[in-house]
Amino acid sequence: MKIEDEIKQPKFRSEYHKLAVNLSFTANWISRTFAQSLKPYKLTPQQFNVLRILRGQSPKPASINLITERMIDKMSNASRLVDKLLAKGLVERQVCPNDRRQVDVVITEKGSQLLSELDVILDKYNDTLTTLSAKEAQELNDLLDKMRS
Repeated sequence: MKIEDEIKQPKFRSEYHKLAVNLSFTANWISRTFAQSLKPYKLTPQQFNVLRILRGQSPKPASINLITERMIDKMSNASRLVDKLLAKGLVERQVCPNDRRQVDVVITEKGSQLLSELDVILDKYNDTLTTLSAKEAQELNDLLDKMRS
């Protein structure tokens, strides 16, 4: 559906204004859809992102700073997210042997198993994006990268 119809706004100041609104609307649509698919697992997209970062680091631990640097949502509080995942038994904290002020975080077996389960859900979620061809997806990725550079 066209952005004009989605938000009931027939005119925009310019194509760039329309682009900004469309990107924002679409990003929120993707986020809502993704959050809904995580809801049965009692995970937020930000918690899921932390688990994915930790799985990518495994078996090496990750510091809170490393997690923060790699997060998609830069406004999230990584320490608070780790605390919530710790309470669910999905991660463990360890004191860094080289710097006792630093806390290292690792994904647990339970966390890894949950991510494996979620990989199937994520594949189904990604199917919602297949209204674009692989070539169109690549072009859009290139354009978005260009826009941020």
